[in-house]
Amino acid sequence: MKLAIRHTTKYNFADPVVHALQRLRLTPKATQGQKILNWSMDYENASTELEYDDQNFNHVTLVAVDPGAREVVITCSGEVITEDNSGVIGHHAGHLPLWSFLGQTPLTRPGPKMRALMRDVPGFADGPQEGAKLDYLHALSGFIRDEVAYQTGTTQVTTTAEEAIADANGVCQDHAHIFIGAARAGGIPARYISGYLMMNDRIDQEATHAWAEAHIDGLGWVGFDISNGISPDPRYVRVATGRDYRDAAPVTGISFGTTEQVLTVDVTVEQQQQEQQQQ
Repeated sequence: MKLAIRHTTKYNFADPVVHALQRLRLTPKATQGQKILNWSMDYENASTELEYDDQNFNHVTLVAVDPGAREVVITCSGEVITEDNSGVIGHHAGHLPLWSFLGQTPLTRPGPKMRALMRDVPGFADGPQEGAKLDYLHALSGFIRDEVAYQTGTTQVTTTAEEAIADANGVCQDHAHIFIGAARAGGIPARYISGYLMMNDRIDQEATHAWAEAHIDGLGWVGFDISNGISPDPRYVRVATGRDYRDAAPVTGISFGTTEQVLTVDVTVEQQQQEQQQQ
């Protein structure tokens, strides 16, 4: 599937910026089942300072905001070809060893509510067996979706998995954190994915999307979109990966000289015509 993506991030500052840096993880990965045809990033009132690949093989762009700016616009656009591999990404790559995805982070660490949910999932009590891990993870995804309703505006980027499950509300980020924490508690390496999802009923998307991947011997990394109850298909574009949201956040940064800012994000994902895929 050939997808055209346009992602615009706009910052409006209450006062002129004295100094600000933004760390951008907005360039899709060239991985199994995903080919980047073209990708560009344009800025208004900002400029590129540095580009590098981090420990997760995420391409990071460090952007400096022009002094005195009251508005910054970051526009990313490009085309990506995706394949349907039933969510299977394959072998592990990156500078971090596989065991690093077994350790909990403050955002994924289970508390009483998460442990109670895990006990209800078939196969968890004795630890997921090698040949049944995939079935266990699909069951875990379903339990999380049933217990934590998808509801925007109820959580923040700092909300932990335990807090989200205690409130029984959250978004894709929270679903992913709960899944990752539970998988790791069962001895299965798991990681967070940020990217894009083309919804079938519209071009304009609410925002970027998030899901999880778990590592299964013999398959490698396998994706689970807990919020939608499926494994990623050709409508998904992987952009960044990490141990939790903080490692894969699309935009992070610091600013001095202003105390208030308003952020707006516009994302469009559109399938291109079939005949264009042969060009």
